[in-house]
Amino acid sequence: MDITSVTSYRVARSRADLALRPGEVVMAGGTWLMSEPQPHTTGFVDLTGLGWADLEATDEGLRIGATCTIARLLAWVEHEAPLDWTSLALARPAADALLASFKIWNTATVGGNVCQAFAAGAMIAMLSTLDATALIWTPDGGERRIAVADLVVDNAATSLAPGEVVRALDIPARALTARVGLQKIALAELGRSGAVVTARVDPDGTSVFVVTAAVRRPRVLRFARVPGAGELRDAVAGATDFYTDPLGSADWRRGVSIVLAERLRAGFARHPLQRGAA
Repeated sequence: MDITSVTSYRVARSRADLALRPGEVVMAGGTWLMSEPQPHTTGFVDLTGLGWADLEATDEGLRIGATCTIARLLAWVEHEAPLDWTSLALARPAADALLASFKIWNTATVGGNVCQAFAAGAMIAMLSTLDATALIWTPDGGERRIAVADLVVDNAATSLAPGEVVRALDIPARALTARVGLQKIALAELGRSGAVVTARVDPDGTSVFVVTAAVRRPRVLRFARVPGAGELRDAVAGATDFYTDPLGSADWRRGVSIVLAERLRAGFARHPLQRGAA
């Protein structure tokens, strides 16, 4: 699409270049920015010139640079990641849950998917399930951290203040060796997900279930063990921000989220020693 309101483009080479002029916005892959008119945007500032590493594995866990593309993340997970980081099995089904082709994966970035904050943002689902935190550069030269699940505050809204930029997404080592699973549903075979439920069971037996797409912001449900069917059902049903749009009613989203969560729970309960994707 021709973005006729944009009259300037510059590549950021240093942090000082992130001081935005009126009408400027930062971009990485730009797949959403280029998909529809941006009437209030007059300039793009490209983050890819900052040279951030795509992926960095350390004893503390995995750092995903905000400008890392989804395609690069998938390739690294499938060919380079440590074999005992079983939680990264979520990457492929999360990418498949996006309403996007593999061509988009080559341009769209992990950080962009998070910052766009759409309810069906599948990178948000994966990172929230793995207790990832966002490292945020503040315009005064400082930085702060926040859980990805808390960074998203509503559909298409984040807690980022003006001038703040997500630098990286950090997954802690403790969350990388768990069993994981993802279940999703959409009203149309190739439509946007109406509900996504992801889950993680750690080696110590604690579990996390996360509802996205069906709710306006990620709902993270934590348990000291794999919960019973009734306990999980009540926890999922208790979320207060299931919403209605042309792709599904709030009641439908609540109902199918309960079903998807139970599928994951039952799989974990049937195979308590199995590791990897449920």
